[in-house]
Amino acid sequence: MAKSIPIRLTPEFEIGIDGAQVASAFELATDEFKRLLDDRKIAQLCERGTGVDEGLYRTTFYYGQKRVRLVVDREGRIVGAIER
Repeated sequence: MAKSIPIRLTPEFEIGIDGAQVASAFELATDEFKRLLDDRKIAQLCERGTGVDEGLYRTTFYYGQKRVRLVVDREGRIVGAIER
């Protein structure tokens, strides 16, 4: 049997991100962006920062061949520039 790797789990919480800014980065209307999210046409990935990035979260949205990535703090405030 392979050696196990411990994983530290934390309580689940939600971070609200301004969808209008993400929609704009995709060049979509906010309502269209929300509909595509609801229809699961836009995928999401969220990564938790460690070390010097602890307390920050990098979230990436994927739609077709396009990608929008941003870093937010625990309150959902965008840190730095939105990447396309």
